[in-house]
Amino acid sequence: MYQVHVVENGLQAKEKIDELVTFGYTKDDVYLFAHDKTRSKHLTENTNTEDVGMKEQGFLDTVGNLFKSRGDELRNRMSNLGLSDMEAERYEEVLDEGKVVIVASKQDNKDGITH
Repeated sequence: MYQVHVVENGLQAKEKIDELVTFGYTKDDVYLFAHDKTRSKHLTENTNTEDVGMKEQGFLDTVGNLFKSRGDELRNRMSNLGLSDMEAERYEEVLDEGKVVIVASKQDNKDGITH
């Protein structure tokens, strides 16, 4: 199970994340995406959300992302959270517009399956 939200800035991102937490997601379930790596890192740190890492992607995808364009990397990371390829492409285009995408995704830690 996942939810995707598009916001304009860090303030709106924090408000949406707080809302998701009140609906039962933990901050470990919430992932924040921005096209610019520095902005993404800054927003992730300031909202105490997660970065899509090896746990969600697996070793091969993590290494593969080192050689991909930023757009390919973002689409891959969104797909690893349960979004279809078509959804990931659409939201990556939203990131190109300077917006922020928030994905709330509950995953079973044992099998990596999104619920």
